[in-house]
Amino acid sequence: GKVDQAAAQLYKDTPGAVVGVIKGGQVVFVKGYGAADLTNGLPFTRETPTNIGSSSKQFTGFALALLASRNKLSLDDDVRKHIPELKDFGKKITVRHLLTHTTGYREFINTLIIEGRQVLEGDYIAPDEPIKVINRQPALQNDPGAEFNYNNTAFSLATTVVERVTGRPFAEWMREEVFLPLGMTKTWVRANPGQIIPGRSIGYIAGDFGFREVRDLHAAAGAGGIYTTPGDVAKWMSNLKTGKLGGPEVIKELTTSFVLNDGKPSNYGYGVFIDTNRGLKRWQHGGNDIAHSSTFVYYPDLDSGYVVFSNYQGVPGVIAGFVAEAFFGQHMKAPESAPAAAGAGVDVPVATLRRYAGKYEMSTLGGMLVTVELQGRELRLQVAGQPALPLKATSMTSFEVVGAPAKITFNAGADGTVEGITFHQGGEHPGKRLVEKSSVDLNSFTGRFFSEELETFYDLSVEDGKLVIRHRRFGPVTLTHTNGDNFSGTLPVTQVAFQRDSEGKVTGFEAGNGRARGIVFKKVSR
Repeated sequence: GKVDQAAAQLYKDTPGAVVGVIKGGQVVFVKGYGAADLTNGLPFTRETPTNIGSSSKQFTGFALALLASRNKLSLDDDVRKHIPELKDFGKKITVRHLLTHTTGYREFINTLIIEGRQVLEGDYIAPDEPIKVINRQPALQNDPGAEFNYNNTAFSLATTVVERVTGRPFAEWMREEVFLPLGMTKTWVRANPGQIIPGRSIGYIAGDFGFREVRDLHAAAGAGGIYTTPGDVAKWMSNLKTGKLGGPEVIKELTTSFVLNDGKPSNYGYGVFIDTNRGLKRWQHGGNDIAHSSTFVYYPDLDSGYVVFSNYQGVPGVIAGFVAEAFFGQHMKAPESAPAAAGAGVDVPVATLRRYAGKYEMSTLGGMLVTVELQGRELRLQVAGQPALPLKATSMTSFEVVGAPAKITFNAGADGTVEGITFHQGGEHPGKRLVEKSSVDLNSFTGRFFSEELETFYDLSVEDGKLVIRHRRFGPVTLTHTNGDNFSGTLPVTQVAFQRDSEGKVTGFEAGNGRARGIVFKKVSR
């Protein structure tokens, strides 16, 4: 009932979702809500294959662990043994580094966004572009194995390794060697954004005139791009328990945390996050394509789990929480703070809401700028390049983001001043409050800047007292001064650090947006 209530706004004329609960390898609850295809009026059903985005990564991790168990390669092989055309950075990057997000490579989607690619509008990305992005990269972003930096480039390369080692297309090898042996007949790797997947869900985003279709991301097969159903996931979860394909050793490899060079666990195996949730051991992964989103959760001690797959990012993020509570709550410790009942809401005084409004710089999300505005009695959250979304209070300090699978907690000091926020989505992301300082001379940062690496220009100017950055394909984006010569903004560039010469003149900047960073732009004219 709780799950139905949370999904109550998904009708046959809205995009939708499918919820599946699996116990002991069997589907014990499955239900579709809303539409899989608005053009043809097809409902979301238990049999609708849906793009699970990054939840696909565990299948790629399994594929390489399986090939290693068959002695077709070693996970300690240098990646360049299999992809010799990759640039040599003078440090050994292994296949295992690919699967654990620890390579030091630039994240290609984020890099292409800085280059001016309109990824959210379905701009084409060719399959060989991840390699091209790396080959233009001047230096690694971190030493291999030193740092976890979530990275689609690495998983795209991992699929290339599978193809080089097996001599077969990744999509074909996965279907014949992994999916069909497990009985997963409704699971495909969609290798190309134009490939037909029978009966699939189409991705939607909100447009000016209702919903509009968007294409899947390209060139990221292996990082994403798998279409599946809850029934097929049940067969996959059964194999996580039994290891009948690959054996228990391969499953153990897949679900054991990588240890970083400094001896700390990354809490990530090969394409799967490893954590505990209210006292229960959990293997999980989320996924977001441009429109599709997925939640995949497996509790190994219960041999049970659940999935929520949708074709619209605006599907209520609370659904997954209600599923977990309804079906597995009795096995868990009580939550730290009880979630408010759906629709009940909490009345937070306007004076408190006013204190929460402001700009916050997200330290782990690449310095991304998050703006919280008060409109009337409602807080709204503005994130780079996204429509503003309302915040609904679940306590005096916690809010869920209406229309996105995310939550926000405001962190107040003893004197009541709000010092920062925590953004809960695929982990806990801290952000610190920005205090606007106008003491810097914005005119010193203006001019035209060029990146040799990306073959890309940016123009900076001062308008209405604000520093604005433009690219020929988008803009303007306002840059907010954080400290020194550092600014933060919204996509495409969330961090800009200016450089000066010995006379103090600005000569260029380094740009980044989290997963891609330190991209050099040199000043070419005023």
